[in-house]
This record gives sequence, structure tokens and C-alpha cells, in this order.
Amino acid sequence: MKKKANYYFDQKTLSYEKAERNYFAMTLKVLGFISLSVIVGFIFAFQLRDRIDSPKELALKMQNAKYKNELAQIKSQLSSIDQRFDDLSERDKEIYRSIYEADPISDEIREAGIGGTDKYAYLDNSSLSDAELIKSIREKMDALDRQFEVQKKSYKELAALANDKESYLASIPAIQPVSNKQLKRIASGFGYRIDPFYRTPKLHAGIDFTAPRGSAINATADGVIKRVERRAWGYGLHIIIDHGNGYTTLYGHMSKTMVRVGQKVKRGQRIGSVGSTGKSTAPHLHYEVKKNGAHQNPAFYFFNDLTDAEYELMLKQASAPNKSFD
Repeated sequence: MKKKANYYFDQKTLSYEKAERNYFAMTLKVLGFISLSVIVGFIFAFQLRDRIDSPKELALKMQNAKYKNELAQIKSQLSSIDQRFDDLSERDKEIYRSIYEADPISDEIREAGIGGTDKYAYLDNSSLSDAELIKSIREKMDALDRQFEVQKKSYKELAALANDKESYLASIPAIQPVSNKQLKRIASGFGYRIDPFYRTPKLHAGIDFTAPRGSAINATADGVIKRVERRAWGYGLHIIIDHGNGYTTLYGHMSKTMVRVGQKVKRGQRIGSVGSTGKSTAPHLHYEVKKNGAHQNPAFYFFNDLTDAEYELMLKQASAPNKSFD
């Protein structure tokens, strides 16, 4: 097909002239268009770069979001731990120290070191996006660390007090010296009783337990053997235990002893056997309790191995106005 010719109107000749193709000009136009397209493309790509993340940038942003979420969870957990520390501090103050009669730790000591110089002030002007969150976490961790040290010291002190308290409680006579599960062995209680030899009222300073000869006699509290002595009259073969804190106990009319002076004994440990030595009318154990040298009613010191009902029955038996066995 024959190409159509292009004409243009020449104003000088006032006639239409045939247009000749200028390939150089056309080339320049094409190159100009391509250059313009490239420039526009670069500008467009540059604008998109700020709006559309690269895969690497997208991965970093997702990782940062994950770290930020982790930091928020850590802060929440620290707040929960802080609340638990407050609960422990309150128990320490209102319960444990009250039980062991210890002075409570003041709030000033518990809060020691909180406040003062802001050692994390450098984070205020930090370029980190989560600088404020990181600062609050660091401050909370420091506060918990201080509270932990105070509480650890308190528990160490309470543990020592507990050991002392345990030792003190173990030194108080608290069980019956012979097996008496049926509560039928109390023959004579504390108070004025008729003396079996002189037939006259006399202070009976202990409790008489009837039991077959050779029955086990047990220490009623922790202590040290103060005396092992045999007399022809009076308590006969007897033992005195010093329990400390002003308490002593005496075990009289024994047939045999199983300890020596200076020996340490534990509550419930066998120290000898029931007999009828000394001033005695039949096999039995005469048992006494003293506090700071004054005789106590032993019936008031059997609270560890009796229920409330058994204890009440035992008190009735111990207070019966009968004869003593010694």
C-alpha cells in the first residue's frame, strides 16, 4: 500500500507544500519522551519506597512489633510480681512477725533506695521508640530487687525466731510421762491429799500414775538430765530434768533409770521404768512440774497428747479427793 503524503500550509507562498520527514527531529522527540518517562518512573518509585516496605523492612517491622508486645507483657508480669511482693510484705508484717513477737519492718526500710537520682534519665532523650516503656521496666526491676533483699533478710530473721520458738515450745512439759491412752492410770492428783503413811492432809505436789512395774517412763519435754539419785525414803530412785526457760520435771519411785547426769533427752524419750522405791505404797510414778522453782499442777501440762474431751476428763480425775500413793 502506498503511504500517504503529509502536507502543510506555507503562509509565505499561500499554498500547500509537501512535508518532508525530519528523522533527526523525530529521534530527538522519541529520546525526550523516553527520558521523561524514565525520570517520572524514578520519581514514582522514590515516592513508593516511602509507602511500600521492602521484604526486609517488612520483616524488621514485624520483629519490632513482636518485641514491643513482649516488653508490654514483661511489664504486666512485673506488675503482678510486685503485687505478690506486697502481699508477702503484708503477711510478714501482720502475721509472721506477730506470731514470733518481732518488730515489723518499717515502710521506710522496705522502700529504701526508691527515688533519688534518676539513673535512667538518659532514656528520656533516647531515639528508641520504646524508651519510656524500657525505662519503666528497668525501674520496676530495681524496685523488686530491693524488695527481694529486704524480704529475704526478714525471712532469715523469722527462720531464726522460728527455731528459737520451736526450741522453746519443745522445752515445755506437754505430754503424760507414762502411756495412759485409756485415762485410767491417774491415781492421785495435785493438791492436798491424805498421806497414806501418816493419815493426815498433806500437799501432794505432783500426780501419781499407776502402772505395772517396769512400764516405760518418758521425758515430757526436751531437756538435760540434772539429777539421777536413789534415796531410801522420799522419792526413792528418781530423776530430775532441767528443760530450760525455768522448767524442771521430777520422776519418782522408779525401779530403773536409763540416763545419766548431763545427758540431753528429747520429749517422748524413755528415761526409766516404773517402780515402788522410796516412800511408796505400790508401783507407780510420782510426777512433778516446776516453773521457776514453784510447783505447778502437772495436769495443766498434758495438752499435746489429749483431745479437749480427754483433757477435761483427765482434769476431773486429777482433782478427785483421794489418797496419794506416796
